[in-house]
Amino acid sequence: MLQLRSIIFTLIVLLLCTGALQASTFEASTDQVKAQLITSVDAVHPGDEILVGVQERIIPHWHTYWVNPGDSGLPTTIDYVLPKGSTVGDIQWPTPRRIVLGPVTNYGYENEVILLSKVKVPDDIQVGKEFPIQAKVKWLVCDEICIPQKVDLALTLPVVLPGIASGNGSPLIKAAQTTLPVNSPWPFSIAKSGNTLAIRVTDVQFKKSNIKHVWFYPEKWGKIVHNAEQPWKISGDTLEIQLKSGDEPLAGDEKLSGILTLTIDGAAGSVTQGYQLSAHAETVSTIGAIDAQAPDLVLSSALLLALLGGIVLNLMPCVFPVLSIKALALIKHANHNSIENKLHGLAYTLGILVSFTLLGGLLIILKAGGAQIGWGFQFQSPLFVLGVAYLMFTVGLSLSGVFSIGGSVMGIGSSLANRSGYSGSFFTGVLATIVATPCTAPFMGAALGFALTQPPATLLTVFLSLGLGLALPYLILSQWPSLQRRLPKPGVWMDRLKQGLAFPMYAAAVWLVWVLAQQAGINSVAIALGGMVIIAFSAWLYESTKTGIKSTQRSGAGVAGLSLWLALIGSYLGIDTSPASPLSNVETSSTFEAYSPARLSQLRTEGKPVFLNLTAAWCISCLVNEKVALSQDSVIQAFKEADVTYLKGDWTNRDDEITRLLAEFGRSGVPLYVYYPGKNSPLKNPIVLPQILTPDLVIRTVKPSLSREKEV
Repeated sequence: MLQLRSIIFTLIVLLLCTGALQASTFEASTDQVKAQLITSVDAVHPGDEILVGVQERIIPHWHTYWVNPGDSGLPTTIDYVLPKGSTVGDIQWPTPRRIVLGPVTNYGYENEVILLSKVKVPDDIQVGKEFPIQAKVKWLVCDEICIPQKVDLALTLPVVLPGIASGNGSPLIKAAQTTLPVNSPWPFSIAKSGNTLAIRVTDVQFKKSNIKHVWFYPEKWGKIVHNAEQPWKISGDTLEIQLKSGDEPLAGDEKLSGILTLTIDGAAGSVTQGYQLSAHAETVSTIGAIDAQAPDLVLSSALLLALLGGIVLNLMPCVFPVLSIKALALIKHANHNSIENKLHGLAYTLGILVSFTLLGGLLIILKAGGAQIGWGFQFQSPLFVLGVAYLMFTVGLSLSGVFSIGGSVMGIGSSLANRSGYSGSFFTGVLATIVATPCTAPFMGAALGFALTQPPATLLTVFLSLGLGLALPYLILSQWPSLQRRLPKPGVWMDRLKQGLAFPMYAAAVWLVWVLAQQAGINSVAIALGGMVIIAFSAWLYESTKTGIKSTQRSGAGVAGLSLWLALIGSYLGIDTSPASPLSNVETSSTFEAYSPARLSQLRTEGKPVFLNLTAAWCISCLVNEKVALSQDSVIQAFKEADVTYLKGDWTNRDDEITRLLAEFGRSGVPLYVYYPGKNSPLKNPIVLPQILTPDLVIRTVKPSLSREKEV
C-alpha cells in the first residue's frame, strides 16, 4: 500500500512538473536562429545518464560553425547550469560541411544542427524533486555579415522512482545521433613528409566507382590548409587522401584528429558518413603525389557532347525562330557577294561565342564567391526574366513591322536582312544565346556538369564548344555557296514568314510573364503588361515620326525614349525580387508530392521506389516533358501500379539544396529525372533518365522493377 501511494505521489509530481516544463523557456529565437533545449527523457532517475541537446534552426543562406570553424568564425558554446553533483560531457559535434566563400573555407552547419551532450544525474537526488537544466548558448551566425548571438534556455524534469518509465524524450535526439561521426571500422595510419600529410585507410571493402567524394575535417585549426585540394585515390584495398600542412603543423608526437567523410553511392542513393580518426603521424622520406581525381568524363568527350548539344539547341522552340530569321536573310542574299554572306556567318558566330564567354566568366566569378549555381541560373532572377520578356516582345513588334531600326542596332526586325549589318548579325548571335539559356538539349547535361567542376580555362573551353554547336548550322550554310543555291528563291513569302515568326516571339513573352508570376507574384503580371504597352507605344511613336521633319523626328524619338526609360525604371522598382519559397510553385497533388531532402531520405530509408523530377517554370524542355510524358494517364497509372512516389522539385527560384542534388548527378541545370528503385528490386543504383522523355521510356523504367518485385 505504501508503495502504491509513492507511485501515485510520483505521478502527481510528474504531472505538475510537466506543466512547469511547458511553461519554461526551453525555446528562444533571434532573427536568424531559433534554438530549442531538448532531452532524451521526460523524467530522470537518480544516477541516470541522459542526453541533452540544443537544436539550432537556421534561416536559409546563413550558417553557424563547427568546433573548428576553418579559416574564420567561432564555434557554438553551451554552458550548462545543473544541480550540485551533476556532470556534463563535451559537445558531440555532428559531421560538418564545407562552406566556401571565395578563398575562405569554413566548416559549419546550414539549415539545422543539434548539439548533444551527456549529463549525469546525481545518485543522491531525491525522488519527487525536480532536475532543472539551464543552458547559456552563444553562437556566431554568418551570411555576408556575421552576428554574435546568445540565448538562455531552461527546462525542468521530474525525478521519479527507478521502477517508473522515464519516457522517450524528444524524437530529435535520435535524429541527431544519426548525424554524428562514428569510429572508423577500418585500420588507418597517418604519414607526413615535408608539408604533406597522407591518411591511409586499409581494408576498404568498396569499389572506387562507388565513392563520389572524400574530405577530411581536422578538429584543430591550422593543422592543414583548409581551402587546399585534398586529392585521393584507391590502390588495392587502401584509400589514401593527401593534405597540405597548415600554419600550425603537427609538432613532435602530436596526433592528427578529425573526421574523414566518404560520400558513397548505394541502394538509397548518395550517402555521406563521417568517421572519427585520431593517430600520430609517422614521418616518412617521401609521399607520392596524387593527381586530382579524374572525372567520369574526359575533356575531349565533354567538348563533343557540348558541340552536339549546341547543334540540337537550334531545334528548341526558344531558338528556332531566331535561326529562321537568319536563314531568311541568307535566302535574300544568296545570289549576292558570297564574301559578305560568309562575314555575316562569322559575325553571328562571334556574337554567340562572345556571349558564351561572358556567361562562363560570370559563372566562374559566382562559383569563386561560393554560390551554388547552374545552367540557366540567370532565369532565377525576376528582373532578368522580365528583361528577356520585354526583349522578345520588342523583337516581335519589329518582325510584325510596327517599327524598324538601323542595321547597326541589335539585328532585330528587317535590319536582320541588311547585307551591311554585320553588327546586326553579331547581336542576333547574342539574342540566340539569351533565348537558348532556358533550354536544355540532349548531350548538354553531362557536358555542363563536367564543365562546372573544372578549372576556369576548361569551363570556358566547354562553353565555347557549346556556343560553336549553336552557331554551326548557320555558319556552315553561310560558308557553303552551293548549299545556298539550293535554298528557295526570294519572294513575297519571305515577308509573310518573317511576320509569322513574330508570333513565337509573342508566345515566348507571354510564357516569360507566366514565369514571372511564379517568381514575383500576381502583381508582377500587371507591371509586365503595362511595360509592354509602353514599349508598343514607344515603338509606334518612333516609327510614325522618323520620316517627318527633324524637329518631329527628335520629339518623337525623345518621347519614345523617355517612355521606354520610365517603363524600365518602373519595372525595376515595382518587381518584388525577394526570394520565394523553393516549393512555392510545386504543391502536393494527387499525382505527385513536393520534393524536399527530408522526404526523399525518408522514402529511401523505407525502401520505397521514387521518381524524382527537378524542374523550373522557365525551363521549356521541362514543361514539354511534363506535358507529353509525365502527365499522361499511362505514366500515372504505371506509377500507381509500381507504388512509385513521384517527387517534384522546383528550381524556378534559387534553391541551394536542389543545386547540390543536381551536382551529385553531374548536372548543372534542369531537367533532371531520377528513378530510385525499391528495396525489393534487383536494381540497386538510381537510374538517370534522358533529358527528353516519352511515356514509353518512363513506363519501361518503372515496370521492370514492378514485375520483378511482384515475383518476389
